[in-house]
Amino acid sequence: MSTVETRTYTPEDLLTMPDGDRFELVDGELVEIDMGGKSSWVGGQVFTELSLHSRTHGGWAFPDSTSYQCFSVDPNRVRKPDASYVGPGRFENDEIPEGHIRVPPDLAVEVVSPNDFYYDVEKKVDEYLRAGVRMVWVVNPEFWTVRVFRDSIQNLAQFGPDDELTGGDVLPEFRCRVSDLFANLQRSSS
Repeated sequence: MSTVETRTYTPEDLLTMPDGDRFELVDGELVEIDMGGKSSWVGGQVFTELSLHSRTHGGWAFPDSTSYQCFSVDPNRVRKPDASYVGPGRFENDEIPEGHIRVPPDLAVEVVSPNDFYYDVEKKVDEYLRAGVRMVWVVNPEFWTVRVFRDSIQNLAQFGPDDELTGGDVLPEFRCRVSDLFANLQRSSS
């Protein structure tokens, strides 16, 4: 009889693995991050908008490779949103920490990829909100929409390409036309 050995990974393993930036960590198992080119590009656009805002209003915008270890129900869980924002005064001594960030971001952004299952995206939104993330954006490049979640998975608003996306009290004075996140892309005809 043969046995299959399974390995349980730790958050520290992700930091030392040569390709650890390609994975999240859920229940001790590596979960590969599999974004397509379009979704990755849109994530970059969101990061750019957040970065420009943080330069003038404070706080820190982070790209997709930034890892968060901030989940009280599973202290070893590590998620990497496609973009994120942490407001001013949230880090000890106002310094970005080395390794995984252990405070929940104020905003987590997930960009839907062709390989994403709906329930996996919803599960991430729920995890973020339970961890204390104040706002979650789910950006859909196929339909040029942004779904905004606050407080709970049921508390959402949806914005289309002609709408203006704002940051509310999480990102005061943030404004961006939704279509700007998809600039230069062809809009789906479906």
